[in-house]
Amino acid sequence: MARSIALRHRQAILATLCLSVFLIVVDNTIVNVALPTLVRELGATTSQLQWIVDAYTLAFAGLLLAAGSVSDRLGRKGVLMTGLAWFGICSLLASRTNSAETLIAARALMGVGAALIFPATLAILVNVFREPKERARAIAIWAAVSGLSVALGPVSGGFLLEHFWWGSVFLVNVPIVIAALGLVAVLVPTSCDPEAARFDPVGFLLSITAITLLVYTIIEAPNRGWTGSATVIGFLGAATLLGCFVGWEHHTEHPMLDVRIFTHARFTTASLAISAAFFALFGFVFMVTQYFQFVRGYSTLSAGVHTVPFAFFTAATAPISPRLVRRFGSNRIVAGGLLAMAAGFGVAAVTTASAPYVVLVAAMAGMGGGLGLVTAPATDSLMGSLPPEHAGVGSAVNDTTRELGGTLGVAVVGSVFASLYGSQLADKLAGLPIPPVALDQAKESIGAAFVVAERAPTSAGTAAIVEASRTAFMSGFHAGSLAAGAVAAAMAVAAWFLLPARPDGEDAAPTAPFEPEHIVTTQSTN
Repeated sequence: MARSIALRHRQAILATLCLSVFLIVVDNTIVNVALPTLVRELGATTSQLQWIVDAYTLAFAGLLLAAGSVSDRLGRKGVLMTGLAWFGICSLLASRTNSAETLIAARALMGVGAALIFPATLAILVNVFREPKERARAIAIWAAVSGLSVALGPVSGGFLLEHFWWGSVFLVNVPIVIAALGLVAVLVPTSCDPEAARFDPVGFLLSITAITLLVYTIIEAPNRGWTGSATVIGFLGAATLLGCFVGWEHHTEHPMLDVRIFTHARFTTASLAISAAFFALFGFVFMVTQYFQFVRGYSTLSAGVHTVPFAFFTAATAPISPRLVRRFGSNRIVAGGLLAMAAGFGVAAVTTASAPYVVLVAAMAGMGGGLGLVTAPATDSLMGSLPPEHAGVGSAVNDTTRELGGTLGVAVVGSVFASLYGSQLADKLAGLPIPPVALDQAKESIGAAFVVAERAPTSAGTAAIVEASRTAFMSGFHAGSLAAGAVAAAMAVAAWFLLPARPDGEDAAPTAPFEPEHIVTTQSTN
């Protein structure tokens, strides 16, 4: 059993799980620093850039619930190794694509592998670290690595782009996958829930269809109009599908997700807090990597290095969050972390194109420090409200809220940004002799605007086009930062009032549907 695993072995298992988490979370953001390069190399539009980011997180989020259920039933170690192998193969494919469309498809396939990996890591962790305080510390380390991965993605991506071709940001995954597979095979025990419910194909199809339609509608809204018929129909369709999913899961004998767990205040509020934090974070990262390169003129490596303070502040706060929770309560720490993030986005919302770098460091201090305070306590609250036998499903819900929040963050914040950028640029270029086709191209992205400026004759005002695109970019950047900050602030208020400070006798575990069941845990003999 997991309780008999020696401390040193448990620490080695934790390090192995963290390596797997690092691999798939860093891929959420490593591509962001490559977005300007993809504009130049593949001719990607803003909408395609959003899909290059979101195809990965959308497949990731949409499949997590099913993957968590499968890992509970078939064994978490086997599912983890399968996911790692699939992720490595698809990373190799992504590195060899030659168009935005094929890269989007490859990214979606990578998301399938990530969906198999992520819930298995947290489920194994919960089954290995059974003692509450030790589990909280392990989850804090796991969350810190996750947060660091988000921040280190642009740095590693920038380094690779500085020295190699753009496909290297995906090819680098292959040796890490090989190392992780070896360590998992030797060190990691497996566990499963033999009482896990049968696969729920109807619930699976309803959930992924609803999520896909919602994200697609949001991403395409700037082009089709937020009040256009296609957009309205898309939102209504997504809401209808989501309602059907909830209804089906509530009444089917073998649900993929027992929706009754969301009546548990600790579980639900923690899930929403994680979702809000990553909504705000991913939306901002989508914009800031372009800001550093196009507006500030940094190289890809320099742009990545300039995001390092975010990683520093996340690493500083995540490990101490369990101690802060024991002293002040989960609700105050999670709410405080979200407020710190909101403050960071507030600073970003008033940052100018030529602002001193220390202003951006202040913004990243709030965002990174706040993220470290939110993720570990919220994750521990979520996982601690379920028995270990249901760790796979609990981990899948945790990961789904994280990835769905990040996916919607890129979609919503990216769409707010794109709407402001496009309209502002059109207004500022209205008096210049620019052909309509070129103007439409410039409105697609700031990178495309720079290309239009390079090709424009002197009479069209090359410098004026560049300056107008930068000004329009900052308008979208400010609006997107405000949107991210508003979501973080609203969730901070909800967490303060709705998240229990500490689990009590009634709050420590869910009721009837989640009675502890039989669990099988075996030690690897390798």
